[in-house]
Amino acid sequence: MTYEADGYVTDKDAKNINYAKLLTQMQKDMAAGNEERHKAGYEPMNLVGWARAPHYDSQTHKLYWAKELKFGETPEHTLNYNIRMLGRGGVLVINAVAGMSQLSEIEQATPDILAAIDFNPEHRYADFNPKSDKIAEYGLTALVAGTAAATAAKFGLFNGLWVAILAAKKFVVVGVAAIVAFFRKLFKRKERTAL
Repeated sequence: MTYEADGYVTDKDAKNINYAKLLTQMQKDMAAGNEERHKAGYEPMNLVGWARAPHYDSQTHKLYWAKELKFGETPEHTLNYNIRMLGRGGVLVINAVAGMSQLSEIEQATPDILAAIDFNPEHRYADFNPKSDKIAEYGLTALVAGTAAATAAKFGLFNGLWVAILAAKKFVVVGVAAIVAFFRKLFKRKERTAL
């Protein structure tokens, strides 16, 4: 989990995104990167399709989607489950990487995780002030396509994680209890600091 403080991400494009077309472009982009992965000593990575098609909840300002990925000749495909929580000044990025067989387990755990985290008052999406707040240079389409993640990767936020996953050729399973405990501890610490 990371926080991208790129500014307020407008959700005006939510109803107009063609996710089938976006998926096709993402598949082409990923396939085009396989030559570089091969040079770096990694297996090819291909985007099989949506494990869960993107869905934006305009009431809670959360964007959900899951990708099915194939790494080399690994028999079980990889699940990359994504949630983006939009806030006043940026986006909270939550990712779970596991085997495809764990999709229902992750989906069942998601409400518990999301119930444990939220933006503090004055930092929520609804608190946006167009006169003073920074606006992100991308919208929801870029969040799904990975444009924002690519920017974050330049600063080293994801490189270590993906290298570890690829090098070990293992699946990373997110432990719900550990995540919930971490966030409770994190937000309690922030509350104490604010006092």
